[in-house]
Amino acid sequence: MGLVHADITLKNVEDQIKAKIGLITDREIRQLSVRALVDSGAWTMVINEATREKLGLSITRSSQGTLADGSRGQYQIAGPLEIWWKDRSFICEAVVIPTADENLLGAIPMEGMDLIVNPGSQELSGAHGDQIVHSLK
Repeated sequence: MGLVHADITLKNVEDQIKAKIGLITDREIRQLSVRALVDSGAWTMVINEATREKLGLSITRSSQGTLADGSRGQYQIAGPLEIWWKDRSFICEAVVIPTADENLLGAIPMEGMDLIVNPGSQELSGAHGDQIVHSLK
């Protein structure tokens, strides 16, 4: 299977809270539309420093990690951010790899949005269809 990319929107959750309580306007919420590599081998969202700065995400902590090439390092964790794909969203933190060429959409946010990589079309799709129907039955 080849590489799969998806168009997603990333939003600063702290800005969303500030807008909700009237400290900033909705237009001031920092958000960014990106084309991310879908990587089920990554456990969460991975962003580079430029993306973190554009979104104004706070560094919350750091964590030891191993990259796909086997290199180990201490990486900053930033957030919270909200990830949007079509009509689905998920809030999480992101691992910041300063020099990363691409943003990666990892397994936990994919699971949180009920998404799978469709091997036939090599596209991201809803595990149970592309539309979520919210019901309180």
